[in-house]
Amino acid sequence: MRRSKVPEETTDQRLLDSTGSADWVHTDPWRVMRIQSEFVEGFGALAELGPAVSVFGSARTREDDPTYELGERVGSALVRAGYAVITGGGPGAMEAANKGACEAGGASVGLGIELPFETGLNRYVDLGVNFRYFFARKTMFVKYAQGFIVLPGGFGTLDELFEAITLVQTQKVTSFPIILMGTAYWQGLLDWLRSSALTAGTVSAKDLALITLTDDVDEAVAAIVASDQAHAPKAAEGSGTHPE
Repeated sequence: MRRSKVPEETTDQRLLDSTGSADWVHTDPWRVMRIQSEFVEGFGALAELGPAVSVFGSARTREDDPTYELGERVGSALVRAGYAVITGGGPGAMEAANKGACEAGGASVGLGIELPFETGLNRYVDLGVNFRYFFARKTMFVKYAQGFIVLPGGFGTLDELFEAITLVQTQKVTSFPIILMGTAYWQGLLDWLRSSALTAGTVSAKDLALITLTDDVDEAVAAIVASDQAHAPKAAEGSGTHPE
């Protein structure tokens, strides 16, 4: 740069000047750095976690709800099978799965999200990471898990469920079992998919076969283990985490 194009101040000067506006921290370029930091923090925290399963479910599930007890049994059974348990770190069904894992002596992980109505990670989380951005958090749920177990839940649970199905359907991830726990809760959704989406040709029977529906905790965990064993040679070649 020459003549009139030479700036009157330097980059270092702007960096060290503490009297300027702080608006820059809310600009898109700075958000890119924050997003990058969330990926770095998540990767660093979970890289050595070992085999894990992500468990989803409603934050609104009460402790006296049968789903809460189901979540505890799922978390405990996964630990006994050699898996860490990853949840969204919140209350309800997520807390139940973390509690089951924690009390069984396993790794209990919570990946929290900044929301105006959340109160932080539940007390059964041993390793927690908080995120500002849903998409960074979702990457961790998939990258470091050998499968999903989905308890009854609402929009957030459905969001994670259908994203996982889409990633498997499009072969973005492989060897990734997706298990719905609670036939009474989920059967209507599967019936609709078969009667409407499958009939209309917007999904295929192969797509629907990606989902396992059960009330049996042992069956759910066995499906995860069987998938792991079927793909053991490929897993041994990599880092032990799910393929990107």
